[in-house]
Amino acid sequence: MAEKAAPSPLARTVLQQCVGARLQVEPAGESSEGRWVEIHRGMVIYVCFFKGATEEILPKMVSALLSLRACESDSGRLVSVLDLPGSILLVPQATLGGKTKGCGMQYHGNIGKEDGLRLYSHLVTLCREGLRDGAAAGSGAGPERDGARVMVQHGTYGNRQVLKLDTNGPHTHLLEF
Repeated sequence: MAEKAAPSPLARTVLQQCVGARLQVEPAGESSEGRWVEIHRGMVIYVCFFKGATEEILPKMVSALLSLRACESDSGRLVSVLDLPGSILLVPQATLGGKTKGCGMQYHGNIGKEDGLRLYSHLVTLCREGLRDGAAAGSGAGPERDGARVMVQHGTYGNRQVLKLDTNGPHTHLLEF
């Protein structure tokens, strides 16, 4: 009897805890400096959507991303980003959808740019709501940590971006939805 193949994922995320992260969302121009977004302690979440992904998957993703105990607390215990409390930096990362072919990579399974942008924008909104609602429900110690506001920041979908990341350990996790 043949085993059933696991269904293909509709989204892939990689989570990396951090003590600080800074992402360039607009490059420097001839007469302007680049624009950056920044978070303090929390989690960087790289995200890629695949063909077939719809908005139906987003609530499940947000629930898992915000509640997963993948952040190290001051005591060394693993807690969720809500319990830390920590900030989130969402980074669109189409390369997470790559498959090797020979010595190169192909991205034929990735969602189209317009649909991906729509899902990514909605994911950002839902993460903001989830972080706000989690703080209001008392999941964490409040909307601030060490004087820094807890927030969701995000990169620009479809653009290459520069990331500067400070981490207190390689606590990196892969989640597929």
